[in-house]
Amino acid sequence: MRTQTQALLGMALASALAGMAHAEIAGVQFSADMVSQAPEGQVETVKMFVGDGRMRKEMTQQGQEVVQIIDQNRGMMWVLFPDRQTYLEQGGPAEGSGGPVPPATAETDPCAGMPGLTCSRVGEEDVGGRKAVKWEMVMTHEGQSMTGTLWIDAERAIPLKHEMSNGEKMELLMVGTDTIDGREVEKWEMTTTAPDRQPTRVLQWYDPELKLSVREEFPGGGVRELKSIRIGPQPDHLFAVPAGYTRMETPQPGAQPGQ
Repeated sequence: MRTQTQALLGMALASALAGMAHAEIAGVQFSADMVSQAPEGQVETVKMFVGDGRMRKEMTQQGQEVVQIIDQNRGMMWVLFPDRQTYLEQGGPAEGSGGPVPPATAETDPCAGMPGLTCSRVGEEDVGGRKAVKWEMVMTHEGQSMTGTLWIDAERAIPLKHEMSNGEKMELLMVGTDTIDGREVEKWEMTTTAPDRQPTRVLQWYDPELKLSVREEFPGGGVRELKSIRIGPQPDHLFAVPAGYTRMETPQPGAQPGQ
């Protein structure tokens, strides 16, 4: 039987793997509307702006406008509340920061910057007919550890497959090509399996130029996609805290945003 700590390790490692799939901010600057539709029909739209190593998202949460700004180059994130002209700040300039972050490759340590998680390159293998770099992972927490194996696509630098010591697995296979809003994209199928659970499948349409999925279809009928993609330089002011905003203390666990 797995202990609670082992279960938490499994969730933390899965979260880290998910982060690896979405961490890179594309080198191409663009803006778009990210539209999410729940199986029940609810629709949520988030405005997205991607600059040089920076990203801005504008959304509505619990009836109030919220803006999230991520500066990958400086290792910083801000959450703005325009109605109150306040903001939260997280992170801090990393050692050696101050310039653009080099694009991630299959040879980039996928565990870098993740506390308690270490990776070791162990070789190269084919996954679904694609060349991949194989990494062994170890996550340690409160004296217990969990291991896993991760395969990173040599061309796209995205996780193609992972296997965890608790029996959870994921595999991403390219199943074809497609055209969305006039853009040539790749269609991928991600299958996730775990002991005593039915496999789940997610379809993704990956845009090689933007280096991210422009459409995802989830089990049950949920859909998330980028619409009105406009490629071009994004103004610097979108990625900075406006003058006159007051910094807030980071809320304690359980507190509502903006309180």
